[in-house]
Amino acid sequence: MQHDTAQRIQDARKAADKMTEELVKIRDELNDTTFKAVVGDIPSKTNFPLKVRRNLRGHLAKIYALHWSMDGNHIVSASQDGKLLCWDAMSSNKTHAIPMKSAWVMTCAYSPSGDFVACGGLDNVCTVYNLRSSQIPIRVQRELSAHIGYLSCCRFFDDKYILTSSGDGSCIVWDVEAAAKIMEFNDHDGDVMSVSLISSEPNTFISGACDATAKFWDRRSGKCLQTFTGHSTDINSTCFFPNGQAFATGSDDGSCRLFDIRSDRAMNTFTHESIKCGVTSVGFSKSGRYLFAGYDNFDCNVWDSLKGDKVATLKGHQDRVSCLGVTNDGYALATGSWDNFLRVWA
Repeated sequence: MQHDTAQRIQDARKAADKMTEELVKIRDELNDTTFKAVVGDIPSKTNFPLKVRRNLRGHLAKIYALHWSMDGNHIVSASQDGKLLCWDAMSSNKTHAIPMKSAWVMTCAYSPSGDFVACGGLDNVCTVYNLRSSQIPIRVQRELSAHIGYLSCCRFFDDKYILTSSGDGSCIVWDVEAAAKIMEFNDHDGDVMSVSLISSEPNTFISGACDATAKFWDRRSGKCLQTFTGHSTDINSTCFFPNGQAFATGSDDGSCRLFDIRSDRAMNTFTHESIKCGVTSVGFSKSGRYLFAGYDNFDCNVWDSLKGDKVATLKGHQDRVSCLGVTNDGYALATGSWDNFLRVWA
């Protein structure tokens, strides 16, 4: 009986592998051109006028995460000084200083309404705070606990639901008010380091992990729809392209890649032989023409997403650029660093 079961499993695996090979063959046959060939006649971008407009000083230790509010006027940042700071990016003033339960933070996020912020890290918990609270200092609104590994990333769908990723290899959608797990996503073979959402496609999300793969998920079914390969080591960051039909990844292998969801393949690779360090974070300009990438070597490189060329290097930080983000309207870029400072570029 056991022998028959083992044989059936083995036969099923062989059939699945054969089907996979056939699908890959069909996909390759349909790949009748290259991305660079299609954009060959488009002029390269050579002028990039971004300058530092604001220096946000207030953290006393390494900054690990930042996130813009939907209105593009406020930033939340998380640091190992144990503080979650909310900033008015226009005036450079701090609007909230929230003491976190754990200083070992890895992620933070603004809710779309701007009424809530969330953070998490090595405590394995996603902690949500209500910025409209009259309490001083602001206290914990909800604690979302189910992961058995560190919390690497969190992003709000809306004020009611939030998505988290973890070093336990899973992603979870939560009901914030009920502090309840709604759905769990398990398909990665390593720590999940990043998730990306886009408002135009609220039922899908992207994840990147230490198994060197990025996955495209359906929030309704809980299933992985597509798996994207190409990186040789950990993926640290993911970001949707503005139209929601592609996304970028940044990896410890020193490269960024642009993946197209419809064609199920990598469209472009952004790297250079002089880059010897990992990518910590990625983000797109409003049009999608520019890809911003933060690196361990203290730089933020700007890439032409069509041509694959480096357009500019934003210098100024004195340590690792650990995080970055672009405003919803595309008017500003923020970078955070282990040098304890945030910089706003425009």
